[in-house]
Amino acid sequence: MPLTDVKIRQAKPGDASVKLTDGGGLYLEVRPNGSKLWRYRYRLAGKENLFAIGSYPDISLADARAERDAAREHVRAGRHPSHVRQTEKAKQLAENRNTFKAVAEEWIEDRLGQRTQTYRDQCRRAFMNDVYPAIGRLPMREVTAAQVLAILQRMDERGATTLALQVRQWVSAVFRYGVATLRADADPAAALKGAIQRGPINHSRPMSREQLGAYLAAVDRYKGHRGTVIALRLLPMLFTRTVELRAAFWSEFDLEEALWLVPASRMKKRRPHLVPLPVQAVELLKDLRKLTGGELLFPGLRDPSRPLSATTLNRAMEYMGLKGWHCHDFRATAGTHLEEMRRFRTKVIDVQLAHVEQNKTRAAYNHAVYLDERRELMQVWADWVEGCRSLA
Repeated sequence: MPLTDVKIRQAKPGDASVKLTDGGGLYLEVRPNGSKLWRYRYRLAGKENLFAIGSYPDISLADARAERDAAREHVRAGRHPSHVRQTEKAKQLAENRNTFKAVAEEWIEDRLGQRTQTYRDQCRRAFMNDVYPAIGRLPMREVTAAQVLAILQRMDERGATTLALQVRQWVSAVFRYGVATLRADADPAAALKGAIQRGPINHSRPMSREQLGAYLAAVDRYKGHRGTVIALRLLPMLFTRTVELRAAFWSEFDLEEALWLVPASRMKKRRPHLVPLPVQAVELLKDLRKLTGGELLFPGLRDPSRPLSATTLNRAMEYMGLKGWHCHDFRATAGTHLEEMRRFRTKVIDVQLAHVEQNKTRAAYNHAVYLDERRELMQVWADWVEGCRSLA
């Protein structure tokens, strides 16, 4: 007679184990210590075998019957249920090791190996702050599009829309990498393209002489960290990209020759870039050298092992009342006013701005071309910038 829940609950342990048969090979073993264990007896290749399903009440009567039926199907296919369970367990353990975080970190090191350290750090920081807390511990195959969308929406709500769009692309790339390495079946982030809409893009815009003068006057009054002040002074004078200056190393500078060689690994276009240093910049750098004794020109205020963040500089500008302006505006400012001076050839200005050289053969060596003209350009520009103070 098949078992019932009442009969199972009322079964009492005795001096020896008792078997309560349910049918189809399933029975409950009641041991002297009171434990009640589900067993499935079957024959395979002429031999009798026993499959341990689990204990009661952790596994109910209905669940035990379902496990028996599944085990029976494996036996019919010539497989031992215990072997199937071991295989599935090993597969699940492997899946558990292939978490989103594990695969993402591997992708960063493998597929982003040729990108700048700054770019890799930006990606990893975004993952650590926004992605890993939500899905980092989940196996790749368990992450859903809804979970990724929730991450992007939270970022969008706090105003980090541009970063959210970048994060979607990075997450999508991690899943494509997972598919290529057989650790994911699909890319759930692919379906989210367009789910977050970018706001109006703030393009770089040139400052007028009066605006630049007001900026310099505000920097002079700023009571923040001296290193931040020097960075804010150097940005309009040298008009490199912000990250190129923030993440610079002292080993790149030759103050005796008044030259700064930015290596290709830190340049957006992946080509080395030479910056002649005007006398004002050399003096500021000598002043800065007294403050920073490590490898970085501008170590972070919170973590000296990392460079000063762009947020620190932009926040300083906001604090000074310069809302609406950004550090990247200085390149547009230099390019516009240098052209208007009509003193230097456009090709010389373009080389100093590190614009793309169409002639690829010449591009490989252009970090040093027109050097004499560029030295003159940088000194004239520095004098022009400093002269804007009188207009404030």
